[in-house]
Amino acid sequence: MPAVPEFLTPPPVEPGDQVAVVAPASNAPESARFIYELGLERMREVFDLDPVEYPTATADPEWLADNPEARAEEVMNAFRDPDISAVIANIGGHDQITMLPYLDGDVLREYPTRFYGYSDNTNLALFLWNHGIISYYGGSTLLEYAMDGEMFDYTKEYLRRALFEDSVGEWTEADVFTDESGNWEDPESVKTTREIEHSDGRIWRGGEETVSGRIWGGCYAVLVEQFLTDRYLPAPKALNGTVLALETSELIPDPAVVGANLRALGERGLLERFDGMLVGRACARSHAEENPRDWRAEYRERQRDTIADILETYNPNAPVVFNCEFGHTYPTCPIPIGGEVEIEPATKSIRFP
Repeated sequence: MPAVPEFLTPPPVEPGDQVAVVAPASNAPESARFIYELGLERMREVFDLDPVEYPTATADPEWLADNPEARAEEVMNAFRDPDISAVIANIGGHDQITMLPYLDGDVLREYPTRFYGYSDNTNLALFLWNHGIISYYGGSTLLEYAMDGEMFDYTKEYLRRALFEDSVGEWTEADVFTDESGNWEDPESVKTTREIEHSDGRIWRGGEETVSGRIWGGCYAVLVEQFLTDRYLPAPKALNGTVLALETSELIPDPAVVGANLRALGERGLLERFDGMLVGRACARSHAEENPRDWRAEYRERQRDTIADILETYNPNAPVVFNCEFGHTYPTCPIPIGGEVEIEPATKSIRFP
């Protein structure tokens, strides 16, 4: 991989602008169309956006899986369209890495556009990172916009900043959170708020010196894929002085496995390259796995301890902040992948300049 070019932040969105709604990863089934429609409604009514539905936005998930080239072409078409101010992914998935060979980084660089997506969209975010384009980890149609009951005020505040401002600015903690899955089989479910828990706040470990750097990372499962594939990673030296963002998704991986993979990166000499680490609050239940509250709290603690121990071994001077509001628990802040962040342990503050 050649050297990463100078980073640029795509222009902010303006109220009333057209935004492309796409599915570059996967999609919800047709039976959950009501969730998608709610997401579009919130774009219009809460944010004064004009969503433009691209063909993949309503495509069948199986068709999407069989057509990675079409997904890539649509992303490039959306970036090229001068009337489109942002590109919003519906949801994550499991195979976006198969789309990457069909992307033309020169096209994306020539027409920089704000991209919003998380989970499997880590693949696209890191592809954009390699070409010096800042994107936003969060703000998906079917998740943040279509949150049951109503959108979190916290999500609305930070999504507005990520859409309409040059910088997200000061990143404060949320008072509450949920990792309960939505019920996409019952249209009435969107009227009921998910189970909300009081947040125990961010937890700070590791180094105590203020650090700053560009964010690299995203979904843990996708990062494992990226390191195994080893086709789209930046040169190791390009990671020097960056800040690793990591969240473990609804797959609820065993903390010991997470630790083993991070240990392997440490043995490769990669963990020492990061000046700091932001860890999203661990999601501890899913559509497939419902766990009691005590178990969920204990799981999060085990994961925190495991990650902190690995960093203590391979990069003890790097501050690591747990329970950050990005990833598969809500509310969220769309953090800028490739954007700069400042972590200040003394005041327990995080800022995006």
